[in-house]
Amino acid sequence: MTASSAPPASSDPERLPTIRDIAERAGVATSTVSRALSNPQRVNARTRERIEKIAAELHYVPSSQARGLSSGRTGAIAVLVPDVTNPFYFDIIRGTQNQLKASGYTQLLVDTEEATDVELEALRRLRRTADGIILAASRLTDAQLAEAARQQPLVTINRATADAPTVLIDTPGAMVQALEHLASLGHSKVTYVGGPTSSWSTHRRWKAIEEAASRRGMEVTRIGPYSPKTSSGAAAADAALRTGATALIAFNDLIAIGMLQRFRERGVRVPEDVSIVGCDDIFGADFCNPPLTTIASPIEQAGRTAVSMLLAQLDPLRGGMPRKLAVMPTHLQIRASTGPAKA
Repeated sequence: MTASSAPPASSDPERLPTIRDIAERAGVATSTVSRALSNPQRVNARTRERIEKIAAELHYVPSSQARGLSSGRTGAIAVLVPDVTNPFYFDIIRGTQNQLKASGYTQLLVDTEEATDVELEALRRLRRTADGIILAASRLTDAQLAEAARQQPLVTINRATADAPTVLIDTPGAMVQALEHLASLGHSKVTYVGGPTSSWSTHRRWKAIEEAASRRGMEVTRIGPYSPKTSSGAAAADAALRTGATALIAFNDLIAIGMLQRFRERGVRVPEDVSIVGCDDIFGADFCNPPLTTIASPIEQAGRTAVSMLLAQLDPLRGGMPRKLAVMPTHLQIRASTGPAKA
């Protein structure tokens, strides 16, 4: 009998499905199901997706949630992002939602509007309605994050803190790759187009660029801060041209795409007159004119990993040993927006 034709796990409508039921339907060991639902990075993607689908079909409820009423838990996890319209966060949201659904939790999505006060107020309100929090690119200070971690379980994405587990996407490492790529094309003067002052990531990226440029004898400058939106690109492009740099590295793809549009309006050719590198490899980055060289990473996996780290705090018996840090690899995706330095 194939997995797809298997009968329902139980004829007893009062009995909740178990990990064993999922394992029998999927034709795998119970330990594989447990890993797929709590530590997805340790399971083959195809197997994990099959297990998640079966868990949803059986309406599987993890033991932690089944005990929710008696323990005072809500069965909900809140995911806070600075800008829900930014395509970078689409994959993070998809990753957290899929992993939470497979684990029997409901996702509460909050847009903090790039504002510290909105983020703080959301955390205060969520203390009663969410069992835990995932903060993506938090704009809070270290002290504010420490206080939030004392109030309820949380995990951060792209915002390291000593008081909570963190998932880091290694964009600084890829910034070094970008600089080496530009150096190989003959560029010796590069400008970094920075993101918001409150962004922890923008400072890490600039530091990586500065150090790498110093080792290679390259001249680097920094402009900004700029809001991480396409609308910021026009002002950033105008300011970048005044630096005299032949290559630019933008905080994110949205700013870079806005700069491409502005350069086209001004008759500045990319990459003949100036090269541009973005960051995030969002949907549409390869559809630009020209297609954008950018930094790519497993963003959806970052969301899944953050959920696993949070569930390890909420239910150590199922979630395994809690981790303090997970680093997601990145790589430079070379496209047509970078080329040889103008002679």
